[in-house]
Order: sequence, then C-alpha cells, then structure tokens
Amino acid sequence: MNDHPDFQEEQTPRPPHYDEITEEQYEKEDQKPAEKAHQDPLSAITWALILIWAGLVFLASNLGWLDRFQPQFNLPGEIEFLGLRTWSVIALGAGIILLFEAIIRTIVPAYRRSTGGSYFLAAILLAIGLNAIFGWQLIWPLVLIGMGLAALANAFFHRRK
Repeated sequence: MNDHPDFQEEQTPRPPHYDEITEEQYEKEDQKPAEKAHQDPLSAITWALILIWAGLVFLASNLGWLDRFQPQFNLPGEIEFLGLRTWSVIALGAGIILLFEAIIRTIVPAYRRSTGGSYFLAAILLAIGLNAIFGWQLIWPLVLIGMGLAALANAFFHRRK
C-alpha cells in the first residue's frame, strides 16, 4: 500500500449495464431482510422457543427425568411405548413449535406467508420424534393424515384472502 495522500486506489470497473437505478435496487434488496426481521418477529420467537425447548430437554435428560417417565395408560393393539430419548423429545417439541408457527401464519393475515415448507418440516420433526417413542407402524399413517389436513387448511385459508 502507498501512504501518499494523493494516491487513490483503482476502482473495479463497473459492468456495462450498471447504472444508478440498478445500485438503488441492490440497496433496497439488501435492506429487505432487515426490514422483514423487524416486521415479523414470529420466526425469531419460534427459533428461540426451539432453543429453549432443546435446553430444557437436555437438562431433564442430564437430571435423569426422561428415564423415569413411564406412561400410565395402555396403548391399543400391538403398539408399545419404546421410551423417551433426548433427541426424539427435542424433535417432537421442535415439530410442535413449528406446527404452531405455521398455523399462526396460515390464520393471522399480518404474519401470512408461504407455510408449505413449515408444515413439511414440522411433519418430519414430529415423525422423527414420535417414531423413536412409538414406532413407524403408528406414526407413518398419522404423518400422512396430518400433511393432508395441513394442505386442506392452507388451501382453505389462502382462498379467503
């Protein structure tokens, strides 16, 4: 580097299609994510709740509380309770939290945006969590039913805009 005060670094050449309007558009696009974060706190709240849930589950696991839990009810048929594992409980809770976020986004117009991915991720996390607790013979049909109900709810509420 040259420390001479009259020295100016060469600027990178701008593409031939560059103009001030394009620059303004780039600046607006850079500002959009920050504006969305301030306008939509629901995502931040959702991920904060998932982190809190995961911390609580790890704490319960470390204190031995998950090992002590045994259901006080009989499950129908040949469905058996396999036990609570730390990651399955975290996935189950995260799926429930994401499901609530997707439902809120579907119902409340102020927070409305595409929810298909949220419903899908919630279904996957719920399936992972419930699979480790009950097994696939019960969970797989419930996942399909839940995804169908979510698609119906999404279609119903989006038509009413």
